[in-house]
Amino acid sequence: MVPDEPETQTRIRGLMKTLLILVGKTVNKHFVAGINDYVERIGHYMPFSITTIPELKNAKSLSEEQQKEKEGELILKQLQASDTVVLLDEYGTEMRSIEFASWLQKIQNSSRRLVFIIGGPYGFSPALYQRANHKISLSRMTFSHQMVRLVFTEQIYRACTILKGEPYHHE
Repeated sequence: MVPDEPETQTRIRGLMKTLLILVGKTVNKHFVAGINDYVERIGHYMPFSITTIPELKNAKSLSEEQQKEKEGELILKQLQASDTVVLLDEYGTEMRSIEFASWLQKIQNSSRRLVFIIGGPYGFSPALYQRANHKISLSRMTFSHQMVRLVFTEQIYRACTILKGEPYHHE
């Protein structure tokens, strides 16, 4: 049985808003298509959006530290004081998909807005690390920042289906 549209929208509006902040546009058209597909799917479960911070102009003339600082300043401007901020970081906590779904549900129950951040090629500024509430890692392997976007949106979708008991995830 499919719930009627107004009831579904009311339930979605009552949930925590989730935001994914990215540095730079996703350029691979296949990744863009996949990300857009998962964003649409996630929208059936919770309010979800992506904000893209533009790539820095003259980045080649900046040191890695300067790039991280400037990107960090732009990201921090997007945050609200009450946000729960999660950095996707290679040194963060690794979770299985079911663990991530459970973690996501706990955050949803205690937060008004959850913000995930995928940084630029050199990582995050010290100010962003200080602001973060959590750090998670997708894998010990290294992925391109473009690919991480697709993998992570799929994992959010997967978590949503796990929480609803839907058959997408197989254990």
